[in-house]
Amino acid sequence: MNNTHNPRVCVIGAGVAGLSSARYLKHEGINFTVLECTKYVGGTWRYDPRVGYDENGVVLHTSMYKYLRTNLPKPAMELNGFKLPEDAPSFPSWETYYEYLKSFTKHFDLERHIKFLHQVVSIRRLENMWKVKHKHVVTGEVFEEDYEYVIVGTGHHSKPHRPVIPGEDLFNGTIIHSHDYRVPDPYINRKVLVMGGGPSGMEIGLLVADVASRLVHSHHSPAPFEAHFPPHYVKKADVKEFKENGVVFVDGSFEEVDDVIYCTGYEYDYPFIDSSSQLTISTHSVIPLYKYMVNINEPSMFIMGLVVRACLVAAIDAQARYATALIKGNFTLPPKEAMMAEWQAHVDDLRAKGKRMSDIHLLANKEDEYYAELTRESGIARVPPVLFKIRNADMRAKLKNLYTYRKYVYTVIDNETFTKRLEDKNSTTNNTDM
Repeated sequence: MNNTHNPRVCVIGAGVAGLSSARYLKHEGINFTVLECTKYVGGTWRYDPRVGYDENGVVLHTSMYKYLRTNLPKPAMELNGFKLPEDAPSFPSWETYYEYLKSFTKHFDLERHIKFLHQVVSIRRLENMWKVKHKHVVTGEVFEEDYEYVIVGTGHHSKPHRPVIPGEDLFNGTIIHSHDYRVPDPYINRKVLVMGGGPSGMEIGLLVADVASRLVHSHHSPAPFEAHFPPHYVKKADVKEFKENGVVFVDGSFEEVDDVIYCTGYEYDYPFIDSSSQLTISTHSVIPLYKYMVNINEPSMFIMGLVVRACLVAAIDAQARYATALIKGNFTLPPKEAMMAEWQAHVDDLRAKGKRMSDIHLLANKEDEYYAELTRESGIARVPPVLFKIRNADMRAKLKNLYTYRKYVYTVIDNETFTKRLEDKNSTTNNTDM
């Protein structure tokens, strides 16, 4: 992949993935343009009280809510070599993190490489080039440009996944998806059903429980949470059907509810990627990808940040360095057949374990080895194993008590070691073997 000329790279989105990619491409002197459909950087980290569409008729992609704090501690949220403010809390608010991303953009002088208010309409492969069509969302003017590489950094937390439940049209209360949740105020003294046991379901459930008269939480998460929930918090099975004034669960029980919040996750949605990419994009998977990001059939396209259950910011940063090193010509990919064989082995392993295809993006306990693989192949600096250890320690703290896990402060000692302490205590616990 050594290039005799400076290739043109199109980066889509100016969130964490787009900004990280821009940083490294700029550092290497590679010719690139970032296309961003809003007038802001920060992607989903920018809070917007509106839902639906913005002033230009563009779908609001952000799912940020007003009282969100990160669910990973500072060391796991920092982009490589760029620290969060020293005085920021251990688990920063969205405001702090959004300001951090703006500071990152300014520090690396990235804004001049970003075309704001340009929405990507289509990306198609033709004559060994990527034809990228994009539209100025205010003027309506359409542009089409050729690029050798495309880095898709739009994320996958924008298109809500809504379950199909019988009787929904009969229900007299309100139903929203967590994508449109902003503040708990509408649920004061209401009977609220929250569906879903993932991170947003647990976080929003607890926030709404603070103001609701009754919080019914329907989920089937196997996570052994030990928190002592308030007496008006009720754990229920999956929903079977809606009635006018409530819901029936699969165990036959009924709960009267006023409002419903679907915390049922998001779908992979890249409507601008043409079939010429030879990717298969479904609701819960994008395939086939090498190293969780390289389009095997057209390896000059990268889909960033699809990994699940990982230190996502660290993973995106590593992916951006890997993609930049490849574009720079610092290493070459294996032959297509070898990449496909590795991917197929992953698929076969999932099937042998009875897993679903949606688990193709899951890292979990393989996270640290993933970083090691990226380094072995590309020569990029290794993501320190300490971050994986911190994520595991944080997960144990969540399982122990969802109300108190943010009280811990994690401090990196070296690439393998960290300390963990309660923020209001001086005692520290060394965690060298986690």
